[in-house]
Amino acid sequence: YFVYDSKKAGGVTVSHLRFGPRPIRSSYLIKKASFVACHQYHLLDKMDVLDMAGRGATFLLNAPHGPEQVWDELPREVQQQILEKQVDFWAIDAYGVARELDLGVRINTIMQTCFFAISGILPRDEAIGKIKGTIEKTYGKKGNDIVRRNFEAVDRTLARLHHIQVPTEMTATRVRPPVVPAAAPAFVQEVTAAMMAGLGDDLPVSAMPVDGTWPTGTAQWEKRNIALEIPIWDPAVCIQCAKCSFSCPHASIRTAVYDSAALVDAPSSFKSVKTRGRQFPGAYWTVQVAPEDCTGCRLCATVCPGKDRADPSHKALTMAPQPEHVAPERENYSFFLSLPPTDRNDLDRRDLKIDVKTSQLLRPLFEFSGACAGCGETQYIKLMTQLFGDRALIANATGCSSIYGGNLPTTPYTTGPDGRGPAWSNSLFEDNAEFGFGMRLALDKQTEMARGLLRALAPELADETLVEALLGVDQSTPGGIASQRARVAVLLEKLARVRRPEARWLETLVDHLTKKSVWIVGGDGWAYDIGYGGLDHVLFMGRDVNILVLDTEIYSNTGGQMSKSTPMGAIAKFAAAGKAADKKDLGLMAMTYGNVYVAQVAWGARGAQTVRALQEAESYPGTSLVIGYSPCIGHGYDLAFGAEQQQLAVESGRWLLYRFDPRLKDQGRNPLQLDSPAPTGSFGTYIERETRYRMLQRLDPDRARRLLRMAEEAAVRHRALYEQLSRMDFTDRQGPADGPPA
Repeated sequence: YFVYDSKKAGGVTVSHLRFGPRPIRSSYLIKKASFVACHQYHLLDKMDVLDMAGRGATFLLNAPHGPEQVWDELPREVQQQILEKQVDFWAIDAYGVARELDLGVRINTIMQTCFFAISGILPRDEAIGKIKGTIEKTYGKKGNDIVRRNFEAVDRTLARLHHIQVPTEMTATRVRPPVVPAAAPAFVQEVTAAMMAGLGDDLPVSAMPVDGTWPTGTAQWEKRNIALEIPIWDPAVCIQCAKCSFSCPHASIRTAVYDSAALVDAPSSFKSVKTRGRQFPGAYWTVQVAPEDCTGCRLCATVCPGKDRADPSHKALTMAPQPEHVAPERENYSFFLSLPPTDRNDLDRRDLKIDVKTSQLLRPLFEFSGACAGCGETQYIKLMTQLFGDRALIANATGCSSIYGGNLPTTPYTTGPDGRGPAWSNSLFEDNAEFGFGMRLALDKQTEMARGLLRALAPELADETLVEALLGVDQSTPGGIASQRARVAVLLEKLARVRRPEARWLETLVDHLTKKSVWIVGGDGWAYDIGYGGLDHVLFMGRDVNILVLDTEIYSNTGGQMSKSTPMGAIAKFAAAGKAADKKDLGLMAMTYGNVYVAQVAWGARGAQTVRALQEAESYPGTSLVIGYSPCIGHGYDLAFGAEQQQLAVESGRWLLYRFDPRLKDQGRNPLQLDSPAPTGSFGTYIERETRYRMLQRLDPDRARRLLRMAEEAAVRHRALYEQLSRMDFTDRQGPADGPPA
């Protein structure tokens, strides 16, 4: 029986395994285990790992320390339990073995070998033979090299597994730290911390929020420490492009610009450098990692273009062991958070456009999610919250984005210094478009009611200028929204002195006088398939909602099933022989309505186009649809290279970048702007990097060649169609004076 948490990166799985000569029909969990294994060393500081160990149990620990040091490095509580329960202690540096064999962080084969080697469930030789048989069956399709390396892992494991001689007394110099810092809010201390420690079942119902709402901004207290390596910044090599922060899936690497006066109390290890260019003259620049929140995906270091001229292999960001750097970087990150924040009004006042670099000076209101390390979806959500998050209402379809976006125990959506942040809710998989549309209708009605009450109360308020400004202000810019919020604050003060019942009513609605931004978010399984009927209805209605589709081209959350977005030739569940049909063109279908803003983007290929598309979509007064290419672990490659793979997809013509803005028609311009350059890359190079295509080449080479040739031809036709549409002439759209429009 397996107990899972909702994290996709660094999630905790507790496996209750029982063995016996007869069928086991009971349903209870194990309370006194004869064998306990801890596969992640950091869990010793998070959970009472040995709580369920019985007397004389065997304990297997994956530890980064040698057999001579591992006992002394344990928390005092763990040493005490080992001594009191007379635990038989074994240890292995599984990640060390994996690194030696180029297995990355995959230690399942290594830990499985340890289990059978010391548990006594099967004779050792028989167990090893069965493990190797399973390896061949599991990894055979992925190539002989992977099978060979896993075989070597089994053999090397047995040599690296150590029986630890337990001393007669405790020697630990440290105790298990608290689950959350003392500065955490009371709810986090009392409820969230218990759930993080695996004790959620012990909480009384009375501890739960009665209305089903949960506090935001709690992911910042989790400090999971799951990264083996974290990025370390070299200011001397940095070109200050902010691509690292822009690409970070977890908002765990950030940038800041500030005056030198802010550095007065900086720790000695805090790094800064004077800004380049003319945007922020005389200011200082910092790139800072949150060392306990980083997942170690390496994406930031991969996309970093800053290189040392004397040594091109040295970049502005290099990965280094987390344990060696966590203490100073923790202090540095704490200081970083105290720096004066930049907001959109600051950029407005400086007359700076929001681009890749400046957007990353704005605090992300989506941080430290449990998404997969290197996830390609979260960059879009993070950027959306940086641009509009302090006034966003988000309807989230069930899927990956709902699991890492709003599942317990912690919430990655958070608030800015002024306490404002996104409101988020999840409905069913199939009705998310309707759910978000209902948010828009409710907001519009509440705004209408607030405006009507304001007009009715205008005589009692005795401030005609204020009322006119509240009703007529332009809220299309950050400055306009900021001034409206200031007027709303004045209105609340005046309403407090009005005794009519309508004033109390208006007090509950007054926030709706400020512009809100409604976002309907979900994956391709929702948008292309199960929720498409509702999505199409919302597109038709033309109301002011923004739809963000995180296109992974499979049902990522449920195990990689084929969706209508899955490309031709790719293998997925329900397409085991490679998908024979081409990918559905959701963007083109939406464009046929004529009044829907549509954009197709890829943050790793053209970051500037992604930023521009989100801003245009949000400013468009009708319905907007943004489709974001989202690299997924289900594509079968190291997501550290997710941005690079997006670039290949665009260069090969496999993924088009475009923006369709109906407002351009009123200017006599073609609404379709094709942002993709003419293909310069190889379709085959793009294909070869992803297991979902390579598997078909191994299973059925002839079918693979046929489907991938068809896919390449379809991509050529697809681009030709978009080129033709983008060249249509909209300069003379009027017919004869006495006739209908041409």
